[in-house]
Amino acid sequence: YFSCLLLIFLIELVAGVLAYVYYQRLSDELKQHLSRTMTENYRQPGKEPVTLAVDSLQQDFKCCGSNSSSDWLFSAYTALPDAEGRVVPDSCCKTVTLHCGRRDHPSNIYKVEGGCITKLERFLSDHLLIIGAVGVGVACLLPTCTKHSRVLKMFVGVLLTQKCSEGKTKND
Repeated sequence: YFSCLLLIFLIELVAGVLAYVYYQRLSDELKQHLSRTMTENYRQPGKEPVTLAVDSLQQDFKCCGSNSSSDWLFSAYTALPDAEGRVVPDSCCKTVTLHCGRRDHPSNIYKVEGGCITKLERFLSDHLLIIGAVGVGVACLLPTCTKHSRVLKMFVGVLLTQKCSEGKTKND
């Protein structure tokens, strides 16, 4: 019983720590792929889910472009006839209206230093810390139906095992 609880405890503890440790790797992957995804796949045929995701990202995080709004100048989207003179997608606008992306003035669009990558990294960093802390906390303090933690149960299991061992040696 103790071995099983110890194994579960260690797995939860390691999962919490790994979530926090691998944040940097996730951040590097994000930087590498987000920019390319935005500039190459936005509003391209067959890439509608990417378009919806980028629009949601830019509106939810109040940002424009992966690194800055100027990323859109070199995108496949602005070269399309569908862009209709837009220099950024309409989802970059503070107030989204049809063709609002034709004007990339700071009063019209989100001009965030570091672009969406910075905002997304901050969001992930804040939440990975929480996920890691919850993983460690759950590993140490997960309440069960009897309102005792697993750690306490492990120690009780060890004490019971020791008492049983002592009882056997006294009776032998």
